[in-house]
Amino acid sequence: MQGGANNKGLVCLIAAAAVVLVFAGSSGIAAAQAAGLKKGFYKKSCPKAEEIAQRVVWNRVAGNPELAAKFLRMFFHDCFVRGCDASVLLDSASNTAEKNAAPNLSLAGFEVIEEVKAAVERECAGVVSCADIVALAARDSVSYQYRRSLWEVETGRRDGTVSSDQEALADIPAPTSTFPILLANFSAKGLGLQDLVVLSGGHTIGIGHCNLFSSRLFNFTGKNNPSDVDPSLNPSYARFLQGQCRRNQQDPNDNSTVVPMDPGSSVSFDSHYFVNLKARQGMFTSDATLLTDGRAAALVDKLRDPGVFLDHFKNSIKRMGQIGVLTGAAGQIRKRCNAVNS
Repeated sequence: MQGGANNKGLVCLIAAAAVVLVFAGSSGIAAAQAAGLKKGFYKKSCPKAEEIAQRVVWNRVAGNPELAAKFLRMFFHDCFVRGCDASVLLDSASNTAEKNAAPNLSLAGFEVIEEVKAAVERECAGVVSCADIVALAARDSVSYQYRRSLWEVETGRRDGTVSSDQEALADIPAPTSTFPILLANFSAKGLGLQDLVVLSGGHTIGIGHCNLFSSRLFNFTGKNNPSDVDPSLNPSYARFLQGQCRRNQQDPNDNSTVVPMDPGSSVSFDSHYFVNLKARQGMFTSDATLLTDGRAAALVDKLRDPGVFLDHFKNSIKRMGQIGVLTGAAGQIRKRCNAVNS
């Protein structure tokens, strides 16, 4: 018994050392990739690029505030698959592309990205990447309500030429993920626990599809009890969600019923997500699971402060925007965002 315990301890030490090496390697790779990005990359080659992008995006968001959540999610899904290379924008051609993978079927706003691209192409053809446009659209759409930029976007990304639905299925974190799985997902991209918690705050805007969380509301333990609810949910919030998602009780595959992720504040980018989470009103398992880790739960407490959240968010999303970027001579500058250059 004691020998087994000693062996187990040795295995844990080796595993811990391996994790340290993985994190060190990821940080080194991320730093090398990010070296090609900088603020004002287009200052000389296309000085009006960011102004044009902001104008188009703000005009669109003014008529459809829900676009902010769409663009923020698009940026996240792009960066987590092959890095921030606009591969999520490519249409399926010789293979099935990322945008046709199940996690991306509810993405929207592609036509606005193409509108921005067309506008900057008229100003300076072949200069501004679609990958940078996605990053700028996320920032500008979320910032619209404040009428100022909430975070700095470093530019200089180039566009990828490969897009695979299978890679999207493998790399995009699922809303049913537990904390260890989420942390592993983020670690694999060179991001840490703080980034995981902070970026989860993006759920302060947007909607959730009932079929992605209704298993928490009906027959949770699988004992054929329709009123059996995930005990980690606030009871009153669970009743609210049950009322909204009643169709999913009869048809778990229904993906047409949606609920605001932050009722009453679903188009306002603020720290209310963390207030809700502390009150056990996290919609997805991937939200609620943040309270199961002491370090993450402590961060949730701090991030309820609006100023603290915005200050941390700008740093975490900057790090996310550095994942796997193509710079220099890598990749290409696509003429259209939905297709590689011929």
